Amino acid sequence: MASKEDIRSSRRLHRRTLTPEHIATAGESLARHGTAWAAELSPGGAATFAVYLGVAFEPPTIPLIESLHEAGHQVLLPVCEPGRLLSWVYWTPSTAFVRSAYAPIDEPEGERLESTVIAKAAGIFMPATAVDRDGNRIGQGGGYYDRLLQGLDAAGQRPPTIAVVYDDDLLPSGSIPAEAFDRPVRQVLTPSGVVQLHDGPEPA
Repeated sequence: MASKEDIRSSRRLHRRTLTPEHIATAGESLARHGTAWAAELSPGGAATFAVYLGVAFEPPTIPLIESLHEAGHQVLLPVCEPGRLLSWVYWTPSTAFVRSAYAPIDEPEGERLESTVIAKAAGIFMPATAVDRDGNRIGQGGGYYDRLLQGLDAAGQRPPTIAVVYDDDLLPSGSIPAEAFDRPVRQVLTPSGVVQLHDGPEPA
């Protein structure tokens, strides 16, 4: 079995081969399927969803963010803090972005809220460089989301969570080594649609 770092490097190299047209088309599809997933989780109407800003060759999420907003939902975007912690800012179309001081991502400017706000969200769209069909996820290597989910799981407050990847970032079962601190996911959002990996609730 390949190491997480080898898999992460391989997927990043592959993503760099994607054309702007492929990336743009993927963004449109992710927005459509992601907004449909959000609608299933919020049958009563507007809700709050935690998303993230896909940058460079990552699956683009701006179309998803805008689509969720247009559907009447509130969108929370992450900000990296010291100690591998995340804070959160509500996004609006006028939100400005700055480069993070702690990770290679762009972050929203605005009032920062503690991660306890995520417990009240209807769902979480998570970044990933790969996910296998057992639900094991490889992130960017910072551990921010594993730490976030660990806290939510410990309190029994994790909202439904979906990892966002390109279609070929979804790997066969057993492809990704699982470690004690990893937080598996049950669903994956790809340009082709939502993939259900397991039945039942999120892992505790």
